[in-house]
Amino acid sequence: MLSVLSSLILAQASPPPPSQEIKIPQEVRVLPGKLDAVPVFNSNSPELVQTEGILLSTFPPTGKRTPAAHLNLPFQGRFDVFAHHIAKALTPEDLRTLYLGVILYNPGRQPVTVDILQAASYLSQPDAPFLDLPAYVDNPLGTVYAGPGSRITNDILRGKRQEGFPAQIVIPPEQSRMLLNLPIPVKELNPPLNGRSTLLRAWSSGPIYIASLARFAPTTDTGEERAPTVEEWQTLVDTGTLAGPRDKTPTPPDQQKGQIIYGRVAGVAKGSQWVADVVDPPGIQLSDPNTWYLSVPAAGQAFSYGLSTLRGGTLGTGQVQTARMLVRYPDTAYEAHGNYAIEYNLTLPLQNRTDQTQTVAIALETPIKENQLQDGQLRFLEPPAKNVFFRGTVRVRYTDDRGLPQTRYVHLVQRRGQQGEPLAVMTMKPGDRRFVNIGLLYPPDSTPPQILTVRSLQAGEAK
Repeated sequence: MLSVLSSLILAQASPPPPSQEIKIPQEVRVLPGKLDAVPVFNSNSPELVQTEGILLSTFPPTGKRTPAAHLNLPFQGRFDVFAHHIAKALTPEDLRTLYLGVILYNPGRQPVTVDILQAASYLSQPDAPFLDLPAYVDNPLGTVYAGPGSRITNDILRGKRQEGFPAQIVIPPEQSRMLLNLPIPVKELNPPLNGRSTLLRAWSSGPIYIASLARFAPTTDTGEERAPTVEEWQTLVDTGTLAGPRDKTPTPPDQQKGQIIYGRVAGVAKGSQWVADVVDPPGIQLSDPNTWYLSVPAAGQAFSYGLSTLRGGTLGTGQVQTARMLVRYPDTAYEAHGNYAIEYNLTLPLQNRTDQTQTVAIALETPIKENQLQDGQLRFLEPPAKNVFFRGTVRVRYTDDRGLPQTRYVHLVQRRGQQGEPLAVMTMKPGDRRFVNIGLLYPPDSTPPQILTVRSLQAGEAK
């Protein structure tokens, strides 16, 4: 699920060396837990925006010039807003700045307060270019990122609210306020192509409607560009049509044969966070704390859990983790494939129940996508393919061999078929227990699925 920007980078890259397929017999388990019920306003279609209009609107259709562009779903309480769109000049002479607006409307008779809990919005250029980073870089200060999707998820994982976003917005009765009103400039870029990724976590004291919109910058009397006003954005909600060009129409979920076209997302998805205690079957029994463990494998053995598994890519588990859509446009994705910007918060209560000391490593990996494993084997490539399938920061918390708590942030870049380097390595004596917590927001511009692997190293195997 690579973006236009990533595809452009790949097209300019040198051909990769030939790869050899590596097959590894390894159990892939169903990930415990499930997505929560927090609605996510997910604006990602059309990804490339070249005509003004409505990107996604949950406003009521009544009184609107294009009723089909409005999905009629209010938000109240916790909700997220994710938006990723790209601007590209239509001609070398047309270098107008495209603005991305997210407008909030209070339909009620009392003021509504919207608290912005965390927020981040970055351009591809100059804020977060797609740098060619190593596969594994420690990121303690949050200064390592490659692409705007990598950067926004890095910020939100750390609980940040970017400067420029207010802590609170009060919306008077039957009025609108802007949550976002930011440019995607292309002037002076070569090629004239730029993108913006945005992620916000918010809470509303009352019902509100949300719309994401695209329009070119108006000009002043002297010909200078300016930001659109809230009134101009509201007029676009009332009178506009869907922005274009439209993306590829997705494959229906019940189609059993042929290529799957997942499509880009434009709608409201159900689920912002996947929180789970990853334990042995039959799982946790609250009446018996001794059952709350995840047995580490024997030396030289490993098992994995799928991350962001999806239709056609469950790695033999049959588990589709993809957030379902509450509302969507008919020509956009049936599900929020890829779970972009969804947080995984996984706790692994590891216990060495063998009679030997085990050196246990935890890693994120990107095997070749499959729905069913061939002979129970995961497939990797050596060297990995050129195209990047994961680009973002992972947080790992664990107790080290000195008994000290550790929190590490690691920026990973993984290509198709790439085995992962350990995020944490622990030497565990028989009976030893360690709690490991893995946190990440699935980075936009990544391609699922990935796996989280628990491996016990063989004697002499490199850590």
